[in-house]
Amino acid sequence: MASIDAEAGMSIADLVYEQVKTLPDQLAREVLDFVGYLRERQERREWRNLAEAQAGSLAPVWDNAEDEVWNDV
Repeated sequence: MASIDAEAGMSIADLVYEQVKTLPDQLAREVLDFVGYLRERQERREWRNLAEAQAGSLAPVWDNAEDEVWNDV
């Protein structure tokens, strides 16, 4: 395995590519699946952060006496 220090100046994506292109297809597919998992996890985190930010600002709209009738629906 090539040393990452020896590859100074290369981007992380280039370093990953250099490592993955030497793998058998089955292992390369696992790496690709893992990358997909990481992307989905990041997207879920971003949506969760957005929802939390919205919840705080919308709480006064959602929690009021006029809308009390809708709480049990």
